Amino acid sequence: MDLSHYRASSAERERAGSLLSLIPAAGKLALDIGARDGHFSLLLAERFDRVIALDLTLPRISHPRVECVAGNAAALPYEDNAIDLVFCAEVLEHIPPPLLSRVCGELERVCRGTLVIGVPYKQDLRFGRTTCYTCRQTNPPWGHVNSFDEQRLAQLFPLCSVRTVAFAGQTTERTNALSAWLMDRAGNPYGTYVQEEPCVHCGSKLLPPPERSIAQKVLTRLAFWTRRFSDSSRPRGNWIHMAFSKAGAPPPQNREAMAHSTNGQIPGVLQ
Repeated sequence: MDLSHYRASSAERERAGSLLSLIPAAGKLALDIGARDGHFSLLLAERFDRVIALDLTLPRISHPRVECVAGNAAALPYEDNAIDLVFCAEVLEHIPPPLLSRVCGELERVCRGTLVIGVPYKQDLRFGRTTCYTCRQTNPPWGHVNSFDEQRLAQLFPLCSVRTVAFAGQTTERTNALSAWLMDRAGNPYGTYVQEEPCVHCGSKLLPPPERSIAQKVLTRLAFWTRRFSDSSRPRGNWIHMAFSKAGAPPPQNREAMAHSTNGQIPGVLQ
């Protein structure tokens, strides 16, 4: 993906502006989880004395206030309550479900002030999925393996209170079980094959689908026809951005106990 072209798009500018509106104007230490090309790390460096740009592969960012770190968000090498701002956008939707709670617990543990999360909003993971032509398994679009709404995000961070909820962009992308099944049988010819993310099953690069058979073309047409039953859904935000506050929270070791004591209620959100 050409990140410079992506960053310049109107949709990305709107998303970035929404996220930046949730970030404090100044601070000492910020942690950018999943820094990639350093776009947000550099923006954070305009407000914070020091920024840690962390990714699985060591980022290459040249700035006097940015420290590049190769690390795993499931095991952050920082003390409890050590970071003024923890920033995590376009990451949690990619985390394998068995690790999601652990990663969110780490973000919450090291945060001592503000936690900003950005993820796709109520994404229908059946829409736009692909078929891996190496292992023949189906894949969710863009390698997204988790879908989120306000309640799920808030429950993932039980020691934090929700301060602000914002949305960016709009989408009506949605399908139904029958349409998705038909599209799978047709080989998912219109999936997100331009994505960088590999197959979530075998790790192979996703290849463009081969020429479809007559039967697959018929199945594709049927899939589009049955999807019309889902096309009446109202537009929703494409991205949800939530700012959490950690100030005054119980010690991190009480996280599990508090998660159980809330009985499903969302801390900091009116029920």
